[in-house]
Amino acid sequence: MNRARFGGLVLLLASCGGKSEPPKQPLSTRARESALAKTGLPGATGIGAALRVSDSADARRKREDSVANAVP
Repeated sequence: MNRARFGGLVLLLASCGGKSEPPKQPLSTRARESALAKTGLPGATGIGAALRVSDSADARRKREDSVANAVP
């Protein structure tokens, strides 16, 4: 009888386990590369440079699109 009560108590406590945390959202590729560029790892400066070039090209494309859309 004591073993049954002990087993029941163990199951009860196990089912009331710790706090459940919501699943973490995975980082986007951009966020991972940005974090990597800030490290001191070999090649990180190249990743940072590539991100800056990408940002520059995106900004240029947005300017060109706004000019093209403004012309009747």
